[in-house]
Amino acid sequence: MWTGSRIRIREVDVKRRQTPGGVGRRSRPRYRRPAAAATSFTALLATSLVAGPASAAVIGDACALARTAVHHSEGVDTWNETYPQPSGQLDAVMVFLSFPDSEPMASPDELFPEYFPATSRFFERASYGSFRLRAHPVRKWLEMPAESTSYGIGRDWDADLRAAYLGDAVELVDRQVDFSRYDLVYLVADPDAPGVDSDATKVVNFDEPMRVDDTELRRIVTVFEQRPPDRNVLAHETGHVFDLPDLYHRPKDGRGDWDTHVGDWDLMGSQFGLAPEPFGWHKWKLGWLGDTQVNCVRGEGESLHGLLPVGAGDGPAPVTGPRLLVIRTGADTALAVEVRTASGNDVATCAEGVLAYRVHSGVASADGPIEVLDGHPRTGACWDTSVYPELADAPIGVGESLTDPESGVTIEVTGTDAEGRWTVRVERPSAPAEAVAGALGAGGGGESGETGRRA
Repeated sequence: MWTGSRIRIREVDVKRRQTPGGVGRRSRPRYRRPAAAATSFTALLATSLVAGPASAAVIGDACALARTAVHHSEGVDTWNETYPQPSGQLDAVMVFLSFPDSEPMASPDELFPEYFPATSRFFERASYGSFRLRAHPVRKWLEMPAESTSYGIGRDWDADLRAAYLGDAVELVDRQVDFSRYDLVYLVADPDAPGVDSDATKVVNFDEPMRVDDTELRRIVTVFEQRPPDRNVLAHETGHVFDLPDLYHRPKDGRGDWDTHVGDWDLMGSQFGLAPEPFGWHKWKLGWLGDTQVNCVRGEGESLHGLLPVGAGDGPAPVTGPRLLVIRTGADTALAVEVRTASGNDVATCAEGVLAYRVHSGVASADGPIEVLDGHPRTGACWDTSVYPELADAPIGVGESLTDPESGVTIEVTGTDAEGRWTVRVERPSAPAEAVAGALGAGGGGESGETGRRA
Protein backbone atom coordinates (compact mmCIF):
# COMPACT_ATOMS: atom_id res chain seq x y z
CA MET A 1 0.00 0.00 0.00
CA TRP A 2 1.32 3.46 -0.88
CA THR A 3 2.22 5.28 2.34
CA GLY A 4 3.66 8.56 1.09
CA SER A 5 3.03 11.85 2.90
CA ARG A 6 1.56 13.68 -0.11
CA ILE A 7 -1.73 15.29 0.93
CA ARG A 8 -4.26 16.04 -1.78
CA ILE A 9 -6.40 19.14 -1.67
CA ARG A 10 -9.16 20.76 -3.66
CA GLU A 11 -8.26 22.72 -6.76
CA VAL A 12 -8.59 26.14 -5.16
CA ASP A 13 -8.84 27.04 -1.47
CA VAL A 14 -8.66 30.83 -1.65
CA LYS A 15 -11.69 32.88 -0.63
CA ARG A 16 -12.97 35.34 -3.17
CA ARG A 17 -12.20 38.99 -2.49
CA GLN A 18 -13.88 41.79 -4.48
CA THR A 19 -12.25 45.06 -5.37
CA PRO A 20 -14.39 48.21 -5.03
CA GLY A 21 -16.89 48.33 -7.87
CA GLY A 22 -16.41 44.66 -8.81
CA VAL A 23 -14.30 43.16 -11.56
CA GLY A 24 -14.55 44.30 -15.16
CA ARG A 25 -14.07 42.18 -18.28
CA ARG A 26 -12.38 44.72 -20.52
CA SER A 27 -9.18 43.87 -22.31
CA ARG A 28 -6.07 44.80 -20.34
CA PRO A 29 -2.80 46.27 -21.63
CA ARG A 30 -0.33 43.67 -22.83
CA TYR A 31 2.25 44.82 -20.26
CA ARG A 32 1.01 45.42 -16.75
CA ARG A 33 2.71 46.45 -13.56
CA PRO A 34 3.02 43.60 -11.03
CA ALA A 35 1.04 45.41 -8.34
CA ALA A 36 -1.91 45.97 -10.64
CA ALA A 37 -1.86 42.38 -11.86
CA ALA A 38 -1.76 41.04 -8.30
CA THR A 39 -4.75 43.15 -7.31
CA SER A 40 -6.75 41.86 -10.28
CA PHE A 41 -5.97 38.22 -9.48
CA THR A 42 -6.87 38.64 -5.82
CA ALA A 43 -10.31 39.75 -6.93
CA LEU A 44 -10.69 36.95 -9.46
CA LEU A 45 -9.71 33.93 -7.37
CA ALA A 46 -12.52 31.82 -5.94
CA THR A 47 -13.09 28.41 -4.42
CA SER A 48 -14.92 27.12 -7.48
CA LEU A 49 -16.75 27.99 -10.65
CA VAL A 50 -20.52 28.10 -10.68
CA ALA A 51 -21.94 25.73 -13.27
CA GLY A 52 -22.41 27.54 -16.54
CA PRO A 53 -25.45 27.55 -18.80
CA ALA A 54 -26.40 24.38 -20.60
CA SER A 55 -25.19 24.08 -24.16
CA ALA A 56 -28.34 22.27 -25.22
CA ALA A 57 -31.78 21.46 -23.90
CA VAL A 58 -31.87 18.78 -21.21
CA ILE A 59 -32.57 15.38 -22.75
CA GLY A 60 -35.32 13.51 -20.94
CA ASP A 61 -33.44 10.22 -20.86
CA ALA A 62 -33.97 7.80 -18.03
CA CYS A 63 -30.28 7.37 -17.26
CA ALA A 64 -28.61 10.67 -18.18
CA LEU A 65 -28.44 12.43 -14.82
CA ALA A 66 -28.99 16.17 -15.09
CA ARG A 67 -26.03 18.46 -14.41
CA THR A 68 -26.52 20.40 -11.18
CA ALA A 69 -24.96 23.58 -9.79
CA VAL A 70 -22.40 21.77 -7.60
CA HIS A 71 -18.73 22.06 -8.53
CA HIS A 72 -17.85 19.50 -11.24
CA SER A 73 -21.31 17.93 -11.20
CA GLU A 74 -21.43 14.36 -12.51
CA GLY A 75 -24.50 15.21 -14.60
CA VAL A 76 -24.14 14.10 -18.23
CA ASP A 77 -27.20 15.58 -19.92
CA THR A 78 -25.42 18.79 -21.03
CA TRP A 79 -21.89 20.17 -21.30
CA ASN A 80 -20.71 23.09 -19.16
CA GLU A 81 -19.43 25.46 -21.83
CA THR A 82 -17.09 27.25 -19.41
CA TYR A 83 -14.79 24.22 -19.79
CA PRO A 84 -12.97 23.08 -22.94
CA GLN A 85 -14.36 19.79 -24.21
CA PRO A 86 -11.65 17.18 -24.91
CA SER A 87 -12.49 16.35 -28.50
CA GLY A 88 -10.31 16.45 -31.58
CA GLN A 89 -7.17 18.41 -30.71
CA LEU A 90 -6.49 20.90 -27.93
CA ASP A 91 -3.24 22.85 -27.62
CA ALA A 92 -1.49 23.52 -24.31
CA VAL A 93 1.44 25.77 -23.49
CA MET A 94 3.88 24.70 -20.78
CA VAL A 95 5.94 27.51 -19.26
CA PHE A 96 8.85 27.06 -16.85
CA LEU A 97 9.29 29.65 -14.08
CA SER A 98 12.54 30.23 -12.17
CA PHE A 99 13.28 32.54 -9.24
CA PRO A 100 16.08 34.98 -8.32
CA ASP A 101 17.00 32.99 -5.20
CA SER A 102 17.71 29.70 -7.02
CA GLU A 103 19.66 28.65 -10.09
CA PRO A 104 17.71 25.86 -11.87
CA MET A 105 19.49 22.51 -11.81
CA ALA A 106 17.60 21.17 -14.84
CA SER A 107 16.66 22.75 -18.14
CA PRO A 108 13.11 23.00 -19.52
CA ASP A 109 14.16 20.45 -22.15
CA GLU A 110 14.90 18.01 -19.31
CA LEU A 111 11.69 18.73 -17.38
CA PHE A 112 9.22 18.70 -20.27
CA PRO A 113 9.62 14.94 -21.03
CA GLU A 114 8.64 14.17 -17.43
CA TYR A 115 5.10 15.30 -18.33
CA PHE A 116 4.78 14.81 -22.08
CA PRO A 117 4.13 12.76 -24.10
CA ALA A 118 2.95 10.56 -21.19
CA THR A 119 0.00 12.85 -20.40
CA SER A 120 -1.04 13.05 -24.04
CA ARG A 121 -0.83 9.28 -24.42
CA PHE A 122 -2.99 8.78 -21.33
CA PHE A 123 -5.81 10.80 -22.85
CA GLU A 124 -5.39 9.29 -26.30
CA ARG A 125 -5.84 5.81 -24.84
CA ALA A 126 -8.72 6.87 -22.59
CA SER A 127 -10.58 8.56 -25.47
CA TYR A 128 -10.13 5.66 -27.92
CA GLY A 129 -8.02 7.95 -30.06
CA SER A 130 -10.71 10.63 -30.39
CA PHE A 131 -8.82 13.29 -28.41
CA ARG A 132 -5.28 14.60 -28.76
CA LEU A 133 -3.62 16.96 -26.28
CA ARG A 134 -0.70 18.66 -28.00
CA ALA A 135 1.76 20.41 -25.67
CA HIS A 136 4.04 23.29 -26.66
CA PRO A 137 6.90 24.02 -24.24
CA VAL A 138 8.59 27.38 -23.86
CA ARG A 139 12.15 26.07 -23.95
CA LYS A 140 13.76 28.57 -21.60
CA TRP A 141 13.41 29.67 -18.01
CA LEU A 142 11.35 32.79 -17.36
CA GLU A 143 12.52 34.40 -14.14
CA MET A 144 9.88 35.63 -11.70
CA PRO A 145 10.42 39.11 -10.20
CA ALA A 146 10.45 37.88 -6.57
CA GLU A 147 12.20 35.11 -4.65
CA SER A 148 10.44 31.77 -4.39
CA THR A 149 10.21 32.02 -0.61
CA SER A 150 8.39 35.36 -0.81
CA TYR A 151 5.22 33.81 -2.29
CA GLY A 152 4.46 31.48 0.61
CA ILE A 153 3.78 28.59 -1.77
CA GLY A 154 2.10 25.73 0.08
CA ARG A 155 -0.90 23.50 0.63
CA ASP A 156 -2.87 26.15 2.53
CA TRP A 157 -1.82 29.10 0.44
CA ASP A 158 -2.63 32.64 1.57
CA ALA A 159 -5.03 34.24 -0.95
CA ASP A 160 -3.02 37.45 -1.36
CA LEU A 161 0.27 35.60 -1.82
CA ARG A 162 -1.30 33.24 -4.36
CA ALA A 163 -2.68 36.25 -6.21
CA ALA A 164 0.76 37.87 -6.23
CA TYR A 165 2.31 34.70 -7.67
CA LEU A 166 -0.28 34.37 -10.41
CA GLY A 167 -0.22 38.07 -11.21
CA ASP A 168 3.57 38.08 -11.57
CA ALA A 169 3.51 34.85 -13.58
CA VAL A 170 0.84 35.90 -16.07
CA GLU A 171 2.47 39.28 -16.63
CA LEU A 172 5.82 37.59 -17.19
CA VAL A 173 4.47 34.90 -19.51
CA ASP A 174 2.39 37.40 -21.46
CA ARG A 175 5.61 38.98 -22.74
CA GLN A 176 6.63 35.68 -24.33
CA VAL A 177 3.41 33.80 -25.09
CA ASP A 178 0.30 34.59 -27.11
CA PHE A 179 -2.39 33.06 -24.88
CA SER A 180 -4.92 33.19 -27.72
CA ARG A 181 -3.13 30.26 -29.38
CA TYR A 182 -3.74 27.83 -26.52
CA ASP A 183 -6.61 26.01 -24.85
CA LEU A 184 -4.71 25.07 -21.66
CA VAL A 185 -1.95 26.73 -19.65
CA TYR A 186 0.59 24.90 -17.46
CA LEU A 187 2.89 26.96 -15.22
CA VAL A 188 5.78 24.81 -13.97
CA ALA A 189 7.88 26.18 -11.12
CA ASP A 190 11.56 25.31 -10.72
CA PRO A 191 11.38 22.11 -8.64
CA ASP A 192 14.67 22.91 -6.89
CA ALA A 193 13.74 26.41 -5.69
CA PRO A 194 13.63 26.55 -1.86
CA GLY A 195 10.12 28.02 -1.68
CA VAL A 196 8.44 25.44 -3.94
CA ASP A 197 6.07 22.97 -2.23
CA SER A 198 4.68 20.05 -4.26
CA ASP A 199 1.48 20.05 -2.18
CA ALA A 200 0.53 23.29 -3.94
CA THR A 201 0.13 21.63 -7.36
CA LYS A 202 -3.45 22.19 -8.49
CA VAL A 203 -5.82 23.88 -10.91
CA VAL A 204 -6.69 27.47 -10.11
CA ASN A 205 -10.20 28.48 -11.20
CA PHE A 206 -11.09 32.11 -11.77
CA ASP A 207 -14.55 33.18 -10.68
CA GLU A 208 -14.38 35.89 -13.35
CA PRO A 209 -12.27 35.20 -16.44
CA MET A 210 -9.06 37.20 -16.89
CA ARG A 211 -8.70 38.75 -20.35
CA VAL A 212 -5.19 38.51 -21.79
CA ASP A 213 -4.43 38.87 -25.52
CA ASP A 214 -8.18 39.23 -26.07
CA THR A 215 -8.48 35.74 -24.61
CA GLU A 216 -10.39 34.73 -21.50
CA LEU A 217 -8.27 32.77 -19.01
CA ARG A 218 -10.67 30.79 -16.84
CA ARG A 219 -8.21 28.42 -15.19
CA ILE A 220 -4.49 27.67 -15.00
CA VAL A 221 -2.70 24.50 -13.92
CA THR A 222 0.01 25.50 -11.43
CA VAL A 223 2.69 22.81 -11.12
CA PHE A 224 5.10 22.66 -8.17
CA GLU A 225 6.23 19.04 -8.48
CA GLN A 226 9.57 17.73 -7.29
CA ARG A 227 11.64 15.44 -9.53
CA PRO A 228 10.41 13.02 -10.59
CA PRO A 229 6.83 14.33 -10.45
CA ASP A 230 4.03 12.26 -8.96
CA ARG A 231 2.79 9.56 -11.31
CA ASN A 232 -0.07 10.78 -13.50
CA VAL A 233 -0.32 14.04 -11.54
CA LEU A 234 -0.57 16.23 -14.64
CA ALA A 235 -3.25 14.03 -16.18
CA HIS A 236 -5.22 14.27 -12.92
CA GLU A 237 -5.02 18.06 -12.86
CA THR A 238 -5.88 18.21 -16.55
CA GLY A 239 -8.98 16.19 -15.77
CA HIS A 240 -10.19 19.11 -13.66
CA VAL A 241 -9.73 21.39 -16.68
CA PHE A 242 -12.27 19.12 -18.41
CA ASP A 243 -14.78 19.45 -15.53
CA LEU A 244 -13.98 16.15 -13.79
CA PRO A 245 -14.26 16.10 -9.97
CA ASP A 246 -11.93 14.85 -7.27
CA LEU A 247 -13.16 11.41 -6.24
CA TYR A 248 -11.12 11.01 -3.09
CA HIS A 249 -12.48 11.49 0.39
CA ARG A 250 -10.89 14.26 2.43
CA PRO A 251 -11.05 13.58 6.18
CA LYS A 252 -12.34 16.56 8.13
CA ASP A 253 -9.24 16.79 10.31
CA GLY A 254 -6.87 15.99 7.44
CA ARG A 255 -6.06 12.63 8.98
CA GLY A 256 -7.27 9.23 7.91
CA ASP A 257 -7.62 7.40 4.60
CA TRP A 258 -8.33 9.51 1.53
CA ASP A 259 -9.22 6.67 -0.85
CA THR A 260 -12.28 5.05 0.71
CA HIS A 261 -14.70 6.12 -2.05
CA VAL A 262 -13.05 4.72 -5.19
CA GLY A 263 -9.65 3.32 -4.21
CA ASP A 264 -7.39 2.74 -7.22
CA TRP A 265 -10.21 3.14 -9.74
CA ASP A 266 -10.12 6.26 -11.94
CA LEU A 267 -7.37 8.85 -12.12
CA MET A 268 -9.52 11.44 -10.37
CA GLY A 269 -9.44 9.35 -7.21
CA SER A 270 -5.66 9.05 -6.96
CA GLN A 271 -2.82 9.73 -9.36
CA PHE A 272 -1.06 6.78 -7.69
CA GLY A 273 -3.85 4.27 -8.42
CA LEU A 274 -3.18 0.96 -10.13
CA ALA A 275 -6.23 1.36 -12.39
CA PRO A 276 -6.27 5.02 -13.48
CA GLU A 277 -8.48 4.52 -16.56
CA PRO A 278 -11.37 7.01 -16.29
CA PHE A 279 -14.69 5.52 -15.28
CA GLY A 280 -17.04 4.79 -18.15
CA TRP A 281 -19.33 7.43 -16.65
CA HIS A 282 -16.60 10.04 -17.09
CA LYS A 283 -16.01 8.90 -20.66
CA TRP A 284 -19.73 9.38 -21.26
CA LYS A 285 -19.59 12.82 -19.69
CA LEU A 286 -16.60 13.83 -21.83
CA GLY A 287 -18.15 12.52 -25.03
CA TRP A 288 -15.76 9.62 -25.56
CA LEU A 289 -18.64 7.15 -25.22
CA GLY A 290 -21.71 7.84 -27.31
CA ASP A 291 -25.26 6.58 -27.68
CA THR A 292 -24.33 3.12 -28.91
CA GLN A 293 -21.79 2.52 -26.13
CA VAL A 294 -24.16 3.05 -23.17
CA ASN A 295 -26.97 0.68 -22.21
CA CYS A 296 -29.71 1.94 -19.93
CA VAL A 297 -31.92 -0.19 -17.69
CA ARG A 298 -35.25 1.61 -17.70
CA GLY A 299 -37.59 -0.81 -15.99
CA GLU A 300 -37.75 -3.36 -13.19
CA GLY A 301 -37.17 -7.08 -13.50
CA GLU A 302 -34.28 -8.92 -15.18
CA SER A 303 -32.19 -8.01 -18.22
CA LEU A 304 -28.99 -9.27 -19.87
CA HIS A 305 -26.24 -7.03 -21.25
CA GLY A 306 -22.99 -7.64 -23.12
CA LEU A 307 -20.19 -5.22 -22.19
CA LEU A 308 -16.77 -4.66 -23.70
CA PRO A 309 -13.92 -3.54 -21.39
CA VAL A 310 -13.90 0.21 -20.80
CA GLY A 311 -10.14 0.38 -21.49
CA ALA A 312 -8.43 0.13 -24.87
CA GLY A 313 -4.90 0.27 -26.27
CA ASP A 314 -2.96 3.06 -27.95
CA GLY A 315 -4.35 4.83 -30.98
CA PRO A 316 -7.85 4.68 -32.47
CA ALA A 317 -9.91 1.76 -31.21
CA PRO A 318 -13.18 0.56 -32.71
CA VAL A 319 -15.93 1.34 -30.23
CA THR A 320 -18.45 -1.08 -31.69
CA GLY A 321 -20.45 -2.11 -28.68
CA PRO A 322 -21.63 -1.05 -25.22
CA ARG A 323 -18.95 -0.33 -22.61
CA LEU A 324 -21.14 1.17 -19.90
CA LEU A 325 -24.35 -0.01 -18.26
CA VAL A 326 -26.46 2.45 -16.25
CA ILE A 327 -29.37 1.81 -13.88
CA ARG A 328 -31.20 4.92 -12.69
CA THR A 329 -31.80 4.71 -8.92
CA GLY A 330 -33.06 8.17 -7.95
CA ALA A 331 -33.64 11.76 -9.01
CA ASP A 332 -29.91 12.49 -9.07
CA THR A 333 -28.40 9.02 -8.60
CA ALA A 334 -27.55 6.05 -10.77
CA LEU A 335 -25.71 2.75 -10.57
CA ALA A 336 -23.02 2.32 -13.24
CA VAL A 337 -21.51 -0.99 -14.33
CA GLU A 338 -18.45 -1.57 -16.53
CA VAL A 339 -15.73 -4.12 -17.29
CA ARG A 340 -12.17 -3.42 -16.14
CA THR A 341 -9.28 -5.47 -17.55
CA ALA A 342 -5.50 -5.09 -17.81
CA SER A 343 -5.79 -2.95 -20.94
CA GLY A 344 -5.44 0.70 -21.90
CA ASN A 345 -4.36 2.74 -18.88
CA ASP A 346 -5.13 -0.20 -16.55
CA VAL A 347 -2.22 -2.47 -17.49
CA ALA A 348 -1.09 -2.53 -13.82
CA THR A 349 -4.55 -3.19 -12.40
CA CYS A 350 -4.76 -5.43 -9.37
CA ALA A 351 -7.94 -7.24 -10.43
CA GLU A 352 -10.11 -7.75 -13.51
CA GLY A 353 -13.85 -8.13 -13.78
CA VAL A 354 -17.12 -6.22 -13.61
CA LEU A 355 -17.00 -3.05 -11.52
CA ALA A 356 -20.09 -1.32 -10.14
CA TYR A 357 -20.31 2.15 -8.59
CA ARG A 358 -22.88 4.70 -7.48
CA VAL A 359 -23.00 8.13 -9.14
CA HIS A 360 -24.45 11.25 -7.46
CA SER A 361 -24.84 14.27 -9.75
CA GLY A 362 -25.81 16.52 -6.82
CA VAL A 363 -22.63 15.83 -4.80
CA ALA A 364 -19.70 18.20 -5.27
CA SER A 365 -16.10 17.41 -6.09
CA ALA A 366 -14.21 15.76 -3.19
CA ASP A 367 -17.46 15.12 -1.29
CA GLY A 368 -18.02 11.64 -2.74
CA PRO A 369 -19.79 12.00 -6.11
CA ILE A 370 -18.84 8.39 -6.97
CA GLU A 371 -18.68 5.37 -4.66
CA VAL A 372 -17.32 2.00 -5.78
CA LEU A 373 -19.23 -1.07 -4.60
CA ASP A 374 -16.96 -3.73 -3.15
CA GLY A 375 -17.67 -7.08 -4.77
CA HIS A 376 -15.46 -8.80 -2.18
CA PRO A 377 -16.04 -6.88 1.07
CA ARG A 378 -14.26 -9.40 3.27
CA THR A 379 -10.97 -9.38 1.36
CA GLY A 380 -8.42 -7.03 -0.15
CA ALA A 381 -5.54 -7.28 -2.60
CA CYS A 382 -2.20 -5.79 -3.65
CA TRP A 383 -1.41 -4.65 -0.14
CA ASP A 384 2.06 -3.41 -1.11
CA THR A 385 1.02 -1.31 -4.11
CA SER A 386 -2.65 -0.37 -3.88
CA VAL A 387 -3.71 3.02 -2.50
CA TYR A 388 -6.65 1.25 -0.79
CA PRO A 389 -6.33 -2.57 -0.82
CA GLU A 390 -9.86 -3.04 0.51
CA LEU A 391 -11.23 -1.93 -2.89
CA ALA A 392 -8.42 -3.28 -5.07
CA ASP A 393 -10.37 -6.51 -5.63
CA ALA A 394 -13.77 -4.80 -5.96
CA PRO A 395 -14.66 -6.21 -9.44
CA ILE A 396 -16.62 -9.46 -9.61
CA GLY A 397 -15.88 -12.36 -11.94
CA VAL A 398 -17.86 -14.98 -13.81
CA GLY A 399 -20.31 -16.73 -11.50
CA GLU A 400 -20.21 -13.94 -8.92
CA SER A 401 -22.78 -11.32 -8.01
CA LEU A 402 -23.29 -8.32 -5.78
CA THR A 403 -26.29 -6.39 -4.54
CA ASP A 404 -26.34 -2.65 -3.95
CA PRO A 405 -27.82 -2.26 -0.45
CA GLU A 406 -29.17 1.21 -1.26
CA SER A 407 -31.14 0.42 -4.43
CA GLY A 408 -31.54 -3.34 -4.08
CA VAL A 409 -30.20 -3.84 -7.62
CA THR A 410 -28.31 -7.11 -8.14
CA ILE A 411 -25.48 -7.46 -10.66
CA GLU A 412 -24.34 -10.93 -11.76
CA VAL A 413 -21.61 -11.91 -14.22
CA THR A 414 -22.79 -14.92 -16.22
CA GLY A 415 -19.99 -15.36 -18.74
CA THR A 416 -17.59 -14.03 -21.35
CA ASP A 417 -17.19 -14.65 -25.08
CA ALA A 418 -14.34 -14.93 -27.58
CA GLU A 419 -14.73 -11.29 -28.64
CA GLY A 420 -14.07 -10.01 -25.13
CA ARG A 421 -17.64 -9.25 -24.11
CA TRP A 422 -18.76 -9.91 -20.57
CA THR A 423 -22.39 -10.88 -20.01
CA VAL A 424 -24.02 -9.13 -17.09
CA ARG A 425 -27.42 -9.93 -15.65
CA VAL A 426 -29.26 -7.12 -13.88
CA GLU A 427 -32.13 -7.75 -11.50
CA ARG A 428 -34.01 -4.67 -10.43
CA PRO A 429 -36.55 -5.14 -7.63
CA SER A 430 -40.11 -3.88 -7.82
CA ALA A 431 -40.70 -0.44 -6.33
CA PRO A 432 -43.77 1.68 -5.55
CA ALA A 433 -45.06 3.45 -8.66
CA GLU A 434 -44.32 6.90 -7.29
CA ALA A 435 -40.70 5.95 -6.51
CA VAL A 436 -40.15 4.59 -10.01
CA ALA A 437 -41.67 7.69 -11.59
CA GLY A 438 -39.51 9.95 -9.47
CA ALA A 439 -36.35 8.06 -10.38
CA LEU A 440 -36.97 7.81 -14.10
CA GLY A 441 -38.42 11.25 -14.70
CA ALA A 442 -39.94 12.25 -18.02
CA GLY A 443 -37.96 9.70 -20.00
CA GLY A 444 -38.76 6.69 -17.79
CA GLY A 445 -40.53 3.44 -18.47
CA GLY A 446 -40.03 0.78 -21.08
CA GLU A 447 -37.58 -2.00 -21.56
CA SER A 448 -33.80 -2.04 -21.36
CA GLY A 449 -31.97 -0.50 -24.28
CA GLU A 450 -29.41 1.99 -25.46
CA THR A 451 -29.51 5.44 -23.98
CA GLY A 452 -29.63 8.78 -25.73
CA ARG A 453 -27.87 12.03 -24.90
CA ARG A 454 -26.64 15.25 -26.48
CA ALA A 455 -24.69 15.20 -29.71
